[in-house]
Amino acid sequence: MNVEQARFNMIEQQIRTWEVLDPDVLALLSEVKREQFVEPANESLAFADLELPLAHGWAMWQPKVEARVVQELAPQAHESVYEVGTGSGHLAALLAKRARQVTSAEIHPDLLERARTNLQAAGIGNVTLLAGDSAAAPLGESTYDVIVLTGSVPVLPPAFIERLNPGGRIFAIVGDAPVMKAVLVRQAARGETRTVELFETLMKPLENAPQPARFRF
Repeated sequence: MNVEQARFNMIEQQIRTWEVLDPDVLALLSEVKREQFVEPANESLAFADLELPLAHGWAMWQPKVEARVVQELAPQAHESVYEVGTGSGHLAALLAKRARQVTSAEIHPDLLERARTNLQAAGIGNVTLLAGDSAAAPLGESTYDVIVLTGSVPVLPPAFIERLNPGGRIFAIVGDAPVMKAVLVRQAARGETRTVELFETLMKPLENAPQPARFRF
């Protein structure tokens, strides 16, 4: 496989056609080598328009989804990012290239160590990895400019908004199968948020995600 040609085709045929046109994001997809983050058995599929399996039923997002999320969140060089669900570490690497610091929490120790290895191999030094369950709130006490949840939640837990700095953004996939929507939540001032629906999708739920009260008839 001609890796650079495959990468070029991915960007031109998948990414651009999905409303990802920010030249900095497109350049980022060439800078961060996706093939370094996939499982060895799936290396030939690194640039395919597919979710690629990881352990515990999780998967790397399609390239176009990762690119769209980075474009919508638009992390800046002075900003801090919190990621729920590290997975392979690829999305954390993309965000880390744009932001000052990324903190990423992963509930599965084997995925966390795999991501650590991937990030070190890629020379990404501004990602802090945390082991633990972050489905209901960020670990620790810090606040962040950008928060991204890599699994779906029935509703967005309010603790994430509470830990968002003014001007901050959250990406989340909200809802229950078969109807889930990717949303971008912006906080203009503390407690004042605006939500924009980006696209419809289906995503594995975060383990231990808080469940809303259900009406019984």
